[in-house]
Amino acid sequence: VQLVESGGGRVQPGGSLRLSCVASGRTFSEYAMGWVRHAPGKDREFVAATGWSGIDTEYADSVKGRFTISRVNAKSTVYLQMNRLKPEDTALYYCAAVRNLGVWKEVWEYDSWGQGTQVTVSS
Repeated sequence: VQLVESGGGRVQPGGSLRLSCVASGRTFSEYAMGWVRHAPGKDREFVAATGWSGIDTEYADSVKGRFTISRVNAKSTVYLQMNRLKPEDTALYYCAAVRNLGVWKEVWEYDSWGQGTQVTVSS
């Protein structure tokens, strides 16, 4: 499956952004989806994940209550709504997929990746 992210940008602390990831090439509803971020000098970090239906979700503790992952299978799209952004949320955000049931929190479990979209939170 091919993944293309969009929606990144520069925002002030406390602001919001919505990232989108459009999938193509395979049946989107067969894939569990996730968002992973990578900040300079740090390891890749799991952010959020959802199963095939979008009902089951998981979040990193650092974003719980601020970020929301959702998906629209008819549009082959997964979203990440990010509210109350902080400078420490600054990173390159990747959309990731794995053709499996369940909700996956480990970065290594994903086998398809987008090219990333940059999010910068700064005043």
